[in-house]
Amino acid sequence: MPSSPSAQERRNARVILNRLTKLYPDVGTALDYVDPWQLLVSTVLSAQTTDQNVNKVAPTLFERYPTPEDLAGADPEDVERIIYSTGYYRQKTKSVIALAGDLVDKYDGEVPADLEKLVELRGVGRKTASVVLSEVWGIPAIAVDTHVKRVANRLGLTPNTDPVKVESDLMSLYPRDRWVEISMTVIRFGRDVCNAKKPQCWSCPLRDRCAYDNKTIRPNR
Repeated sequence: MPSSPSAQERRNARVILNRLTKLYPDVGTALDYVDPWQLLVSTVLSAQTTDQNVNKVAPTLFERYPTPEDLAGADPEDVERIIYSTGYYRQKTKSVIALAGDLVDKYDGEVPADLEKLVELRGVGRKTASVVLSEVWGIPAIAVDTHVKRVANRLGLTPNTDPVKVESDLMSLYPRDRWVEISMTVIRFGRDVCNAKKPQCWSCPLRDRCAYDNKTIRPNR
């Protein structure tokens, strides 16, 4: 994908996003949260698990540790017990306690509405930062997770697999005021239709736009 896409490439990208937003007009994160702090922690916990699993443990975690100050001083073993079912619980415990400490030390416990400041927090990558920025404040950002990377590759929107390069390619294809739409609609589409192992190509609304060459003609019977 060139740094300056052609008019045809932009038109194709626009058609794809228009169809997805029509399919998912009101899509947003499935994570439950009441403020930026909760969404930030929940997004970190959502790695390698479902949002539903996070939603089951988050109320207990935030009841026990409602503020960054509280979580920064938490007993790691207690946090591990609470978030155990989300998987990778030891690493996630280290991450959320560390990022809580960074928030307290650097920003007085307030989540900054700035990408570069967010990714400086331990445990926070560009994907997590972009989710928080777009979901909480509507700040233009594109969160690239495994679903976005896979779908963008299959649809020919990018030849890259590195998340930063995928993000850059998508940003070059779409105007800034549409970036917020991209992540959540593509993630939902990747879960519902264009999944990794058995994409439902027979019912895909983007089949005519898809460059993926391993299409399934019909569902297994």
